[in-house]
Amino acid sequence: MHPTAYAAFYCLFVWWFSTGLIVFLNNLPARTFRFSFGAFTAVAAVSLYRLAAGSHDTSLAGAYAAFTYGVLVWGWHEMAFFMGFLTGPRKTACRHGCHGAAHFRHGVEACIDHELAILGTGVAVLWATWGAPNQIGTWTFMILWGMRLSAKLNVFLGVLNLGEAFLPKHLTYLLSFMRRRWMNWLMPFSLVGGSVLTLWLSRLSAAPGLSPAQSAGLVFLITMSALAVLEHALLVLPLPFTALWTWWLRKPIAEPATARQKFFASFFQKRSPSFLLPLRGEP
Repeated sequence: MHPTAYAAFYCLFVWWFSTGLIVFLNNLPARTFRFSFGAFTAVAAVSLYRLAAGSHDTSLAGAYAAFTYGVLVWGWHEMAFFMGFLTGPRKTACRHGCHGAAHFRHGVEACIDHELAILGTGVAVLWATWGAPNQIGTWTFMILWGMRLSAKLNVFLGVLNLGEAFLPKHLTYLLSFMRRRWMNWLMPFSLVGGSVLTLWLSRLSAAPGLSPAQSAGLVFLITMSALAVLEHALLVLPLPFTALWTWWLRKPIAEPATARQKFFASFFQKRSPSFLLPLRGEP
């Protein structure tokens, strides 16, 4: 198998396994959260240190390590949010009928602490690796950050698949900031932007004279960028994407089957513009 194929498979496995592990831990009883989060905090701290210390390692192993450390540092933020340790000052649902600027402000209040923590970590990663030859971990973190921020905005504006199955009970109030729609105005820009980034990175990977570490590093970034595009597409496609992590969940997945049925019904209606409208009457 070609070395770049190994890098792509490794990236896919890390993405799938790390997501599933966080989903599994987030769905354990709340009494386990402190232990899980404490242990992962130690792992993330070591990963951040190693990410900085290994930024001058230009070997193939250094590229794999930097990518892995970048994912682990990002995973800490995901766990902190979904376990409820780092969300925002607002812990209640938005009132029914709230819309416009006030609704957006309330949504920001529900997750602002998390976003500020990511910003601080991003600045720390940039500072720790600035000017170093191995930037794989830094760019891995940045792609994950951009992917998640874009996904949050799209879910706020409206998508078909909200991923309710992954939302722990203590965060169900966040559903009041989500809309179920077939499409929103931001999604095409997210898909095009992610695709352009993937194609640009692919073009860089085709340049002659790249070292094995550089090639592997670019494959990691290409794969993560392509996964970002795929994840955004799955938000608006009538597909059970949560099945990828079914066996990680301790509870059955509550797929929005009625939403998919409505999709196909409206899709086959001649000259029906209903695919542009919300599935339900949220503002």
